Amino acid sequence: MAEKIADLNKTLYDLTAEYPELIDALFELGFMGVKNPVMRETHGKQMTVKTGCGHLGLDLKQVAAALRAKGFTVKE
Repeated sequence: MAEKIADLNKTLYDLTAEYPELIDALFELGFMGVKNPVMRETHGKQMTVKTGCGHLGLDLKQVAAALRAKGFTVKE
């Protein structure tokens, strides 16, 4: 099984294109717009997980821990 790497500096669009299962995971963490394909195509191409956490008031360390719990290696 190939290692799944969630690079928090990549755009949401790139991450969810590479790992579609991240759509549900990020939604559960508070990235509400990630389920909307139009939002992913527009804002998702501009926003990284790091910037999204800042905009949404989410704790980056908690988001990273949740992604690790889902089997991702997190690159910050």
